[in-house]
Amino acid sequence: MLHGGDYNPDQWLAYPEILQEDIRLMKLSECNVMSVGIFSWMSLEPEEGKFTFEWMDQLIDRFAANGIYAFLATPSGARPAWMSAKYPEVLRVASNRVRNLHGFRHNHCYTSPVYREKVAMMNRKLAERYGNHPAVIGWHISNEFGGDCHCPYCQEAFRVWLQNKYKTLDSLNHAWWTTFWSHTYTDWSQIESPAPHGETQVHAQNLDWKRFVTDQTVDFCRHEMEPLRELTPSLPITTNFMEVAGFSGLNYWKFAELLDFISWDSYPTWHDADNEHDQAAWIGFNHDMFRSIKGGKPFLLMESTPSLTNWQAVSKLKRPGMHLLSSIQAVAHGSDSVQYFQWRKSRGSSEKFHGAVIDHAGHEHTRVFRDVTEVGQALSKLDEIVGTSVKPQVAIIFDTENRWAVKDSQGPRNIGVKYEETLRKHHKPFWDMGVSVDIIDMDCDFSAYKLLVAPMLYLVRPGVGERIERFVENGGTLVCTYWSGIVDENDLCFLGGFPGPLRKTLGIWSEELEGLHDRDVNGALMKDDNALALKGEYEIHELCDLIHLEGAEALAEYKSDFYAGRPVLTVNKLGKGKAYYIAARIKEPFYHDLYRTLIKEAGVTRVLDTNLPAGVTAQLRTDGIHDFVFLLNFTDQEQKVSLDEKDYADILNGESFSKSVELSNFGVRILRRNAK
Repeated sequence: MLHGGDYNPDQWLAYPEILQEDIRLMKLSECNVMSVGIFSWMSLEPEEGKFTFEWMDQLIDRFAANGIYAFLATPSGARPAWMSAKYPEVLRVASNRVRNLHGFRHNHCYTSPVYREKVAMMNRKLAERYGNHPAVIGWHISNEFGGDCHCPYCQEAFRVWLQNKYKTLDSLNHAWWTTFWSHTYTDWSQIESPAPHGETQVHAQNLDWKRFVTDQTVDFCRHEMEPLRELTPSLPITTNFMEVAGFSGLNYWKFAELLDFISWDSYPTWHDADNEHDQAAWIGFNHDMFRSIKGGKPFLLMESTPSLTNWQAVSKLKRPGMHLLSSIQAVAHGSDSVQYFQWRKSRGSSEKFHGAVIDHAGHEHTRVFRDVTEVGQALSKLDEIVGTSVKPQVAIIFDTENRWAVKDSQGPRNIGVKYEETLRKHHKPFWDMGVSVDIIDMDCDFSAYKLLVAPMLYLVRPGVGERIERFVENGGTLVCTYWSGIVDENDLCFLGGFPGPLRKTLGIWSEELEGLHDRDVNGALMKDDNALALKGEYEIHELCDLIHLEGAEALAEYKSDFYAGRPVLTVNKLGKGKAYYIAARIKEPFYHDLYRTLIKEAGVTRVLDTNLPAGVTAQLRTDGIHDFVFLLNFTDQEQKVSLDEKDYADILNGESFSKSVELSNFGVRILRRNAK
């Protein structure tokens, strides 16, 4: 297991005693890896063509002598001031067509020939100098890719991208439906990227711009890798992604084939609610997605904070136990590392008050250092888990292009369509019941799953509806919701009736979708003797889909309004499987009740065949011989978990259990059992 963080020794070159002390403290806290050089371009090339690698030489050699490893970063995340001054084309142009000044980070154009040339030169020199160094175990490309540029280079690249995709203007005009508002293009040169003082209302254009930005970012990342692949083919390469709630600018799935492993940066807002359950489940959702991008292979937690996060609305400290708990949560979902931003607090500038292993006090006698050391000691006992993974029987579709389109749809509820919140509502019951889940793109293979959940699958790319149909016919269980099967890959509405390519599978026709005001409520009345054996009434709010049965069976009906008595929950039998349709946004406990039933019906295996206390989850990793069961208590109370009569051994302390195990508040248990 890797344990470490982002290390910025170039900030401390005038303080050699601090650099020496850092090595002692790294070893004391059982940290064994550091990401170095992430924003070090100025320290590596202070003048154009003048390279100063000596400080990096000393650092890497010192690491090797002390059993510490390095992810060596390419410094493209922030270019030096001399480059911005001499080559202003490297600076981004905003959507308002004004070029940025030098500053911040990721303020560079991914298309700029000059920037690409300078990046390639720097990366080649790094690979030549450090590619065979025993301390270097991998490459860390740039840092948290994001943002777009609207400069002339990018405008021309966008037009070329569009020409390659559509071939003719007639094809583009049809896909973009430019006859609306007389927006038809008659020459490729007329096309511009979306702009606040220009075009923003052509939804397919907005979608294609986002696709282009992803493809251009991927191409820049590939360009960064070329000298590294050439000179250091045995070193794995990654780049660090960001939490999907706060960042939606890139389709991370497009990076999957490019990267050797996935890493991401996790910054939850712990202790900002009455309980930690929802936050913990959402972070679990993120872990599950980043694991799923590489087909279930382990990922790395590249950044987290050991204490507080200075850029959040409130800089809340982690309560005792939370650092170990949140760190082990990442491991439970498939991470082979726990790493931090940052190792040592910066003395000045933007993140001088961001959490770090070493505070400004500069010594190990702090609560945070003790917490980090506790994590290091725990990770040192988990070597047998490295490389193991999770093989869920449940998948939830969380598709980036669908997300972009949903948010741009202009209706049915512009005060908040709540796509991400909807995903959370469907994921949380599985987290609560200790069921492993993959979070997948709609182009992924569905065949390995027993239960497939597709909330608000508004945009359906070609072939996806057919693959979902085969999944159900072959015995799978599908759950789909309102606002699904509405548009194709160009954001053009399906003709002939919604839910478009999902209509046969679901056995329903959606005639109208109504958005409700916050004050509006309705109810879902379960029918007597319905196939799910659910009872009573559930409250409906925000969205109601008025559907007709086309082979499906109604399990629940609307309680009120002019559509009272019409179906609100249906099931359609198709081949060997079943497809459920939820026609309205329903409040809890509906989703827990529904998925508790479907887990049993679909034969989905829970990590533990037992009821977990509220706020406690069970996650699983396996090597096929042993299962590693992670019990995580996200409550401030002690909890007791009943076991399922198997023999369990606690990896962290060697205790044995068979009937039950106790968890301290914010407590962790990692149990080994024989695999089934």
